[in-house]
Amino acid sequence: MTATHESHTDRTEPAAVPPVVDRAAWQAARDELLVREKAHTHEGDAIAAARRRLPMTEVDGTVTVVGPNGPTTLLDLFEGREELVVYKHMWHLGEPFENQCEGCTLTYWAVQDPAYLKARGVSFAVLAKAPYADLAPFVEFMGYPQHWYSALDAGDDVVGGGDDGTWVCFLRQGDRVFLTSSVTGRGSEATMPALALLDMTVRGRRETWQDYPDGWPESKAPGWFWRADENGEGVGGNASTSGRPAVQWSRPGATPVGKSDHHHH
Repeated sequence: MTATHESHTDRTEPAAVPPVVDRAAWQAARDELLVREKAHTHEGDAIAAARRRLPMTEVDGTVTVVGPNGPTTLLDLFEGREELVVYKHMWHLGEPFENQCEGCTLTYWAVQDPAYLKARGVSFAVLAKAPYADLAPFVEFMGYPQHWYSALDAGDDVVGGGDDGTWVCFLRQGDRVFLTSSVTGRGSEATMPALALLDMTVRGRRETWQDYPDGWPESKAPGWFWRADENGEGVGGNASTSGRPAVQWSRPGATPVGKSDHHHH
């Protein structure tokens, strides 16, 4: 009985909070951490400088993807600009919108308008391994720009293969196309500003891998809040859970997901 009582108490007691100090003491602690933050920023600058010095490797610019205007070559995706950034968005063939990848949705959501990239001479496209006929209604439902393309039959590892959830950067020299860099995994967090903001907050992402003080709210599996119920509450990160990728709730026509939708799982 004691163990049961203790675990119940743990759940109901208010979560621990940081120690309370006066403003001067807060400023001193803040300034101390700022030294580390600046060092972290400068290391990031140095890594970006090293990335610009990587060699590049040629890719066939005639590789074909399929978009809103039919077949399009990789070279055409540059739209005459010197550079191209591509996101490889995961696609679960035959699944309804709510079962599409909530992690890729988060990665792409905040950078879907490439206006600031284009202002720097960088074009932008999203590739997915799905027939374009499957992508088109999803793009319309999400209100996304028409820069989505099917790479299902691309036949080139750099364009149609490799890992989903990857950002790929290309450079064009005349009609020749070169792969310069790519990031995947946690490297893709560069385009997830919500995570950076959560890392600024006292509670963080509330994910189990993160280091928390004793008594902080219970942590969950990574990505638990990428999928949400109709109340906007995170429900965990797999398609067999009721709910849909969190940002889909703001889309016209988004409805609660019933259990009947998941019988095929």
